[in-house]
Amino acid sequence: MASGSLIVALAKVLIAAAWADNDLDVEEVNIMKDLLFRLPRSANDAQFAYTATEWAEIEMYLESPVTDAERARLIADLQQELHSPADRQLALQALDDLVHADGFVSAEDQAVVAEIREAIDAIDFGFFGHLSRLLNGPRARRAEALAAAPNREIYLEEFIHNKVYYGVRRRLDLGEGVPIAIEDTRLRQLSAVGGLMARVAEVDLDVTDAEFDAIVAQLRHFWGLTKPEAVFVTEVALSEVSPTMDMLRLVRELYSSVQPEQVELFLDLLFAVAAADGFVSSAEMDVIYEIARSLGLPHKSFIDAKLKVPADQRDT
Repeated sequence: MASGSLIVALAKVLIAAAWADNDLDVEEVNIMKDLLFRLPRSANDAQFAYTATEWAEIEMYLESPVTDAERARLIADLQQELHSPADRQLALQALDDLVHADGFVSAEDQAVVAEIREAIDAIDFGFFGHLSRLLNGPRARRAEALAAAPNREIYLEEFIHNKVYYGVRRRLDLGEGVPIAIEDTRLRQLSAVGGLMARVAEVDLDVTDAEFDAIVAQLRHFWGLTKPEAVFVTEVALSEVSPTMDMLRLVRELYSSVQPEQVELFLDLLFAVAAADGFVSSAEMDVIYEIARSLGLPHKSFIDAKLKVPADQRDT
């Protein structure tokens, strides 16, 4: 019976293979998820179920393309989890299932699948094979090099609890977007601020240009970012924010970035974002009220901030 660590390692490699052409549409993601949930049954382990942490660790790789260096590391991790011919057969069968899942295999897909298949077939399960893996110096040096390859799991905690910071940090590490020369603690705080404003803007599932510009303006004026930096943080925040995001984590990060007397001012900024498109909806006010409560502000502070918006520009 395959171990849980093998199933998780195999799931990541399958996702890496699916990203071979650097594109996964919604349908392909759903196909991948179906395949990943069938893996335990393929391993004849009907009792196995991914833990929330294991699934988050897997889902990280569905979020964005897997680089060549990441794929090499994931393949090496899978090789370390293969301990028997049955394990190898499971991996090869899962790879075949992936290839035939959507009925189309590109040239990039074929090359990556061949690379993975070769790596799986290369494992020697005999005594001398195990001994070789223990004593092979070049293999050890290669493993050391692979250990330095990109590893998004180091941000697993942020992926689960602060997706905005995770998105900003990942893009910066990959050299994407605008370099932001600030220390990590402040970057977390800025991500939280951007995330909370983005949550207000996207609650009606329609972020207008005016709302986008309002978030950029607040980050520039109150947090001192340049326009390119503020645009970058705003773009990431809006791409990562969702109704299920951990608001309390973002609120804690915000609380550590402002003086106590500035906390109430933040409500004004949230209402400014909500009003940027000309009207503050009841849904937007509900989110701002939730944030106000999480910040420990009295109800009067929320009402005072709300009343600064003209009556004809908000729900009652």
